[in-house]
Amino acid sequence: MASISTAGETPQKCSACGAESTGKFCSNCGAPFAGATCASCGAQLTPGAKFCHRCGTPAGAAAGTGGTVSATEQRGFSSALPWSVAAIALVALVALVAGQRFGRSSGDAAAAAPIDSSAAPFATGAGGARPPDISNMSPAERAIRLYDRVMMAHEHGRADSVALFAPMAIMAYQQLDSLDLDARYDLGRIAAVSGNEPMARAQADTILARQPTHLLGLILAENAAHMRKDAAAERSYHEKFIAAAPSERAKQVPEYITHENDITFALSAKRP
Repeated sequence: MASISTAGETPQKCSACGAESTGKFCSNCGAPFAGATCASCGAQLTPGAKFCHRCGTPAGAAAGTGGTVSATEQRGFSSALPWSVAAIALVALVALVAGQRFGRSSGDAAAAAPIDSSAAPFATGAGGARPPDISNMSPAERAIRLYDRVMMAHEHGRADSVALFAPMAIMAYQQLDSLDLDARYDLGRIAAVSGNEPMARAQADTILARQPTHLLGLILAENAAHMRKDAAAERSYHEKFIAAAPSERAKQVPEYITHENDITFALSAKRP
């Protein structure tokens, strides 16, 4: 890591933790000050950012393999690690997949089907997407971005990408201060497409405990039953979903609007 203390320099206040320090990086949390550059790619670092917006390298990482890192810096790196890992993975995916960002509902229709259904993958858009500056996103925005990546990979049959991004997306949702019903459905869908039936079932149970006729909770519960090959439960949840759909859809709650394609697909899907 670059020097964090230089004699004669005027201390600066860190925008990340509020501590005062000299040099180019905060001695308390490791966040960069104005003028600091990435040791990996040389890009100018955003003051207070935990990692480079261009290459995803943790802010303040030492160049090469011979640098030493203090205990204070290690604590800063540890706190930034979850998001820096997610940043690196996201940048890599955007570099591989050309296309505009899909809307939350553009690829949800097929996602509402049981895991082994033959739903057609959604089409990609034209043009190239620019890598996002993840350091400026809120935790909720990061979680949604990862959800989009997992669903996109699932719809294109890229099991390796699902396996890579699903754990990151699950961690992102689990780190949110609270989960509303929409976020719990997202978390359950990520779990379902990555083969984690217990987590998908747990999220469905939580949604239905709060609202027994919630359409997204019933869809998720039906998918979880399909995953564990419980045909009776799958059929029961589907019947409850069909019965509740008219009155529930009339409520026009935000999560129903966001996942309208999921609901429409589930209504049209045939069940044994």
